[in-house]
Amino acid sequence: MTTRILTGIKPTGRPHLGNFVGMIQPTLQLIKDTAKEGEAYVFIANYHALNQDKDAAQIRKNTYEVVATFLALGLDPEKVNFYKQSDVPEITELTSILSNVTPKGLMNRSHAYKAQRDRNEELGKELDDGVNMGLFNYPILMAADILMFDTNIVPVGKDQIQHVEFARDIAGSFNHIYGEVLTLPEFRIKEDAATVPGLDGRKMSKSYNNTIPVFEDPKAMRKAVMRIVTDSKLPEEPKDPDNTIFQLYKEVEKDSAKVKAMYDGFVNGGLGYGDAKKMLADSLDDMLAEPRKKFEELMANKKYLDEVMQMGAQKVRKQAMKKISKVRRKVGLD
Repeated sequence: MTTRILTGIKPTGRPHLGNFVGMIQPTLQLIKDTAKEGEAYVFIANYHALNQDKDAAQIRKNTYEVVATFLALGLDPEKVNFYKQSDVPEITELTSILSNVTPKGLMNRSHAYKAQRDRNEELGKELDDGVNMGLFNYPILMAADILMFDTNIVPVGKDQIQHVEFARDIAGSFNHIYGEVLTLPEFRIKEDAATVPGLDGRKMSKSYNNTIPVFEDPKAMRKAVMRIVTDSKLPEEPKDPDNTIFQLYKEVEKDSAKVKAMYDGFVNGGLGYGDAKKMLADSLDDMLAEPRKKFEELMANKKYLDEVMQMGAQKVRKQAMKKISKVRRKVGLD
């Protein structure tokens, strides 16, 4: 039986090194590893993005950038089901149907919803201030993303396990009522997945405004690297290698001898932060030079990017239409 693997990314900003290390690179590797026995689904979660970004033009721009980023870094649209969420309307229909078997109490436990309520409580606001139904119901939409294609494996970080558990719970509720229609997915954790630090040492995140875009202009990227926050230790002093520079360097530098040299330079002293930043910037230049050129070519050809997405949508919609037809029959809509 073919193993189906599914993952998605929200177009809520320019793809950055945190996305590259934590999601894009592992996804491309997983596609290679499972090419013989598996089928991969990679989607642009633009419905999910609407909760964070209300600028229509920016959503479109970000979507193109995410598509071009994956292609520039090696995704083959002929071998992968690569599509936009919004091009598969059956997903939103399945979301509506699944809403009718999903307990509200399950949604109350959503990490994103609870985090918003906790923030409001700290600020003395109404607990549901700023909570729209897109945020509250997003786990159901996510479940529909997964369940529509009989997904077997969803690769996630440890903080995203709940997404898959919710999909399993919702599918179980549906199957209990209507019979075995939906496949219960499993999560797969990349145990050594890195939490990529940003310029300020916190997790690299668009919400912290501390990111380094993957395909930033080389000069701008080098300037960004030089802005990484460090302590005031002198070059000759030993330093904790658990710093932003080294944590990024070990993820992007493929020469293990160079990685060891930086590590030793920090631990034993003798390597200054300025020189280490230059080493990181050089590695980024080497790694991204060719993909950046391809990315720029792709961004200059939106028609081709549209064609890639249309091709992907045509492939997956055949499956989605078949699945939603079965669901509709089971619940009495057909």
